[in-house]
Amino acid sequence: MQTPVILIVEDEDVTRLNLVSLFEAEGYKVIEAIDGDDMHDKLTNNDDVNLVVMDINLPGKNGLILARELRQKRKVGLIFLTGRDNDVDRILGLEIGADDYITKPFNPRELTIRARNLITRTALGGEESALETNGVITFNGWELDENSRCLTSPNGDAKRLPKGEYRALRLMLDSPGRIFSREQLIKHMTGRELRANDRTVDVTIRRIRKHFESDNSTSELISTIHGEGYRFIGKIDS
Repeated sequence: MQTPVILIVEDEDVTRLNLVSLFEAEGYKVIEAIDGDDMHDKLTNNDDVNLVVMDINLPGKNGLILARELRQKRKVGLIFLTGRDNDVDRILGLEIGADDYITKPFNPRELTIRARNLITRTALGGEESALETNGVITFNGWELDENSRCLTSPNGDAKRLPKGEYRALRLMLDSPGRIFSREQLIKHMTGRELRANDRTVDVTIRRIRKHFESDNSTSELISTIHGEGYRFIGKIDS
């Protein structure tokens, strides 16, 4: 099996060198970059990168912008390192396409475990590939394209859903009426466990509901089951 390759994007020298040492000790091949331009250069010259570990606070283009650029070019695992412990940054990062995040100061063992698990999922093709069946799910006048992640309203207005919103909605559409806990939803959306005071699922559901509010007849397609989670209460067209 080929040795996995990790690209570290971190402008702070000590942190970057510590990360390089950490992952090299685990047997990975490690490449370094200090900013966005350097990241793109390294990716151009290394087609075999499996995982990018990126600081969100970088000089020039920040990690959120670079994550969007990365997702337009490559399908690799992406973990954000951030000193910002708030829901907005976490949710923005996940919506843009980050697979996971970890807050500084981080536990080295936790980071290496998350990295290993993400590399494994990516190597197996990822959840997204497993969901792609070249089909369109129709429900209550709406359509969800499984490949483009486009949600089309009964009026014909189409929006491409962020990955987290798509995965949450798709999970509920697969089992109408079933209650999904926050733990189940966050696991399906991001591959990680639910953390204390983590509002990612609630914000994601609120944004999905916001899409449905554009059509008054279908504004209540997702129901909150207090103390348990959420469920889809619409009707899937056969």
